[in-house]
Amino acid sequence: MSRIALVDDDRNILTSVSMTLEAEGFEVETYNDGQQAFDAFSKRLPDMAVLDIKMPRMDGMDLLQRLRQKSQMPVIFLTSKDDEIDEVLGLRMGADDYVKKPFSQRLLVERIRALLRRQDAFNGDVVADTEETKVIERGQLRMDPLRHSVSWKGLDVSLTVTEFLLLQALAQRPGFVKSRDQLMDVAYDDQVYVDDRTIDSHIKRLRKKLRMVDPEFSAIETLYGIGYRYNEE
Repeated sequence: MSRIALVDDDRNILTSVSMTLEAEGFEVETYNDGQQAFDAFSKRLPDMAVLDIKMPRMDGMDLLQRLRQKSQMPVIFLTSKDDEIDEVLGLRMGADDYVKKPFSQRLLVERIRALLRRQDAFNGDVVADTEETKVIERGQLRMDPLRHSVSWKGLDVSLTVTEFLLLQALAQRPGFVKSRDQLMDVAYDDQVYVDDRTIDSHIKRLRKKLRMVDPEFSAIETLYGIGYRYNEE
């Protein structure tokens, strides 16, 4: 049973969403603000967190920033209807996905299940020998899907599940262009819709992480209006 942390200062959302998730078989922990959640996470991390952005004491952005210093567990943001800036900023800071308020609880459940399935795929003890599980070595890049490890020039790079899947899809076929739609199919289930901005934000954060270990990193190329391509260095 996966443990989901739900963090929101709206008690109605905490009550209704936690009831839905529990009915779907999840164990749910609820918190009224970011500080309360952070204190609990310091003792025991959940399997996934669903965070509101605007909360008292510690908002969702601050909580995510602190969380990413110790864990790459999946995180979904709950954002206001017209808060596009917060959506993009949250993705660039390391959130895996976002859902706009007011939201369909069925949609939220599907997003949660999609991310957990990908997390389970990386954590599985027995994995078939497929293209998706083979170690990838492209120039200075090394990726081991079974260990969910990435290194560039011998230096470790910590990626979320979504970032790992996108880099893997690009690096598997260097020189070939992957459209945003193709990358969406890699990172999300068919029933989960995300827009182009979501993929772009993940790619920007992916580049940022790689440039933290190598400021000259330029292997991921943007082809405007088309998609992205990995160029082996």
